[in-house]
Amino acid sequence: MRAAPSPDEIRKSNLAVLLRHVHRDGPVSRATLAERMGLNRSTILALTADLAAVGLVREELPGQTGKAGRPSLVVRPESERVYVVALDVGADRLAAARVGLGGSVLDQVETARPRGAFDPDDVIAALASMAREMIGRAAPEAVCVGVGVAFCGMVREEDGVVRYGPNIGWVDVPFGASLTRELDLGLRVAVGNNANLGALAERERGAGAGLSDLIYLHGDVGIGAGIIMGGRLLGGEGGYAGEVGHMIVNRNGRPCACGSHGCLEVEAGELGLIAAAGRDDPAGRAAVEAIVEAAARGDSTARDALHQVGDWLGYGVANLVNVFNPSMVVFGGVLREIYLASAAQVRSRVAVDALLAVRERVRLRTSALGGDATLLGAAELAFTDVLTDPVQTLARISAARA
Repeated sequence: MRAAPSPDEIRKSNLAVLLRHVHRDGPVSRATLAERMGLNRSTILALTADLAAVGLVREELPGQTGKAGRPSLVVRPESERVYVVALDVGADRLAAARVGLGGSVLDQVETARPRGAFDPDDVIAALASMAREMIGRAAPEAVCVGVGVAFCGMVREEDGVVRYGPNIGWVDVPFGASLTRELDLGLRVAVGNNANLGALAERERGAGAGLSDLIYLHGDVGIGAGIIMGGRLLGGEGGYAGEVGHMIVNRNGRPCACGSHGCLEVEAGELGLIAAAGRDDPAGRAAVEAIVEAAARGDSTARDALHQVGDWLGYGVANLVNVFNPSMVVFGGVLREIYLASAAQVRSRVAVDALLAVRERVRLRTSALGGDATLLGAAELAFTDVLTDPVQTLARISAARA
């Protein structure tokens, strides 16, 4: 039998749970925390005092409540004082943000890059420069508690090795370790797949807030999925689950870089849309937006292209809905624009090909976080340590700084 948890273990767990509530929901009253956690108010008082003592939260009087009696103090995250650096490596951009505890974006910068192979050393140097810029603009007393990166490829999360970055030419690059050395902050850089992190962000702060079963589809050059079932992200053996862009939806379709034909990403992604519209525009968000705008102006070729792409996207979504039975499917990246312009066709295909029992309650939505979904997911990854063991993590970081 497992031994009963010690008082220290119980306290550590309660501190983490309380901080996660405040991080996710923002200012929360002591009374609400006591109700959510099933603890008495004196225990909540002691926990908030511990977190306030190390600078993770502060307590203040609420605004006008309209209720009689003494109002319960509100516990608020110290967003300006405790933050992480979030980085995003996309097929055509590098982005960085300083994100405070509670999820508030305090600072942000982005740079466009031409598509094609990226030299790992150049990317690492550019990201390190962006991160230092973010940190340099923070207040002297502010503490960086983590660094997280969203990457457009297959990532071994345990050590941050990029196993395969198909659109930028990376294979088995020790990305996390190299960036950790380059930054030299005394913090391990955590790296995750961009679709997985987008799913976490949408579940925490976006369209799927609070849902336990969610699929986030992220599209740029390729298509990937972050799949959350029972409140947990599905990783699979090795952590590479979610490569749904290589689901075959059209056996006689276009050739894919993976060597197959008719994969979802070449039929329903941006490359498929550009080809269906008969255009030779450089691939990217601008090309997708141009086709969507042309269709809205009455261009029949653009409308037909969106109809065709929406049909293939609907096939893929119907398959995913049948397999995973999610509460919601969220479209992010350029798939957000593609879905908005072809929603009727996607929904029609799902209505025909998805089983009644699984389609009757599923909701199809676009990302509420827009282009920041993967960046905010990287921030959530970076907050992992402090949200797991708040006091010890901050004490360790503060000691290292001293």
